[in-house]
Amino acid sequence: MTENSRIVADSVAPVKIVAAKGGSITNGHHPHLNGGSLVVPGDKKTAVPLLDGVHGAVDEPPDGGTRAWLVMVAAFLTNGVLFGVINTYSVIYLTLQKQLNEIGDTEASSKAALVGSLTIGTTFLLSPVSGILTDKIGLRRTTFIGGLLTCSGMLLSSFFTHSVTALYFTYGIMFGLGAALAYTPSLAILGHYFKRYLGFVNGIVTAGSSVFTAIMPLCLDYLVQHTGLANSFRILAIISSFVIFCALLYKPLQPPPPPPKIKPGRSAANNFLRSFINFDNWKKRRYIIWAVSIPIALFGYFVPYVHMGKFVKDNFPGKGENLPVMCIGITSGLGRLLFGFIADMPRVNRVLLQQMSFVLIGTLTMCLPATGSFPLLLAITLAMGLFDGCFISLLGPIAYDICGPRGATQAIGFLLGMCSLPLTLGPPVAGMLYDHTGSYQLPFILAGIPPLFGASTMFLIRCVKDDEPKKNAVAEPRPEPLAHNAWDCGK
Repeated sequence: MTENSRIVADSVAPVKIVAAKGGSITNGHHPHLNGGSLVVPGDKKTAVPLLDGVHGAVDEPPDGGTRAWLVMVAAFLTNGVLFGVINTYSVIYLTLQKQLNEIGDTEASSKAALVGSLTIGTTFLLSPVSGILTDKIGLRRTTFIGGLLTCSGMLLSSFFTHSVTALYFTYGIMFGLGAALAYTPSLAILGHYFKRYLGFVNGIVTAGSSVFTAIMPLCLDYLVQHTGLANSFRILAIISSFVIFCALLYKPLQPPPPPPKIKPGRSAANNFLRSFINFDNWKKRRYIIWAVSIPIALFGYFVPYVHMGKFVKDNFPGKGENLPVMCIGITSGLGRLLFGFIADMPRVNRVLLQQMSFVLIGTLTMCLPATGSFPLLLAITLAMGLFDGCFISLLGPIAYDICGPRGATQAIGFLLGMCSLPLTLGPPVAGMLYDHTGSYQLPFILAGIPPLFGASTMFLIRCVKDDEPKKNAVAEPRPEPLAHNAWDCGK
């Protein structure tokens, strides 16, 4: 047996892969060519096509190397730019709310909040499109298009600073669409280059948004105060263009999923949908439960990001309005690194970690109205950020655990798409409650309930088993993922 994997085939039996020393072949996972070939006994150079039409040797992700680390840095910057803009919307929110109040608009809070909500809502709503497009045209092209849209949307916003209706489209929908196309590939590409350290690398990459969230509020506030909202949008357009250059580094190492087989018994519409959507993910009960629980938990998630500035202004006048959001950003980055590292440890249940984070985020959100001092508020936001980082850093690894490398891109995309509705509705609902009550006590208490409920429904994941891979599958069964361990029911 050589260092490369050998293939044993005959003219009748299906192709069979035998894992060799130096690597293993995971279920449905054909990473990249590395100078070798699959050979038939007696013919050292004859390449034999795998069942999905891929030729060549299949190796594990490199788990390092110059290219891998550059990809990680590019994904880090992509996450930072996109969510740095989204998470610091509270600075722009105050400016828009002030403009609406000056013209006597009685729904200033909800209208101003809707611009930011549309941004994050569109980002998640159209993430399934990103997953499908990635499978069709590739990670690099999808991210490139996303970068163009984010840059263009922000640039157009600079010409409509006094029209909230126009900003709904340019800032909310157009920037959000670009962010959707760029965000999903930034997580999916990591599985091409890392396996053993996937959780930790996801933590580093998703920490990009925390780093930018910690830096951008002060910078954006300074820009708005000294250059005006229009010029601030133009500078954000330049920053958003960095995503275009990051896309150039996204070289996929795994082939795209094979086209689904067209069966005569299926309708044309059914075959058409299967050419775009990976229905295998939706046959996994663990994924269905996870994909339903996360959106439930996120209904109140974005409320503190949008309304924190106004909350501080009302309750702690003269204090730093953007400081609590910066605290969330700082400790969120630390949480992503810490829990990303913990998630890679043997026998650690990644789903349980995510449940814990939701319970604590919900509890801390409900505690916000009870804060009687500004230092206590900062302490709560620091803790919120830590567990926010835990939740976010585990999205990619859990998707890979449940759906495997080939299903992960669409698994992430469709999950984020399902999150769009609660993320979009949460802040405007909180804004309407504030307009009617004049206080954030009820909005923040209600915002803390969904994370607790979502965490509870995730317990069902550990009591459900998905079907094992078929015996005649091309590759060896994937080892049981870390998310399915001794915590599961019946073990």
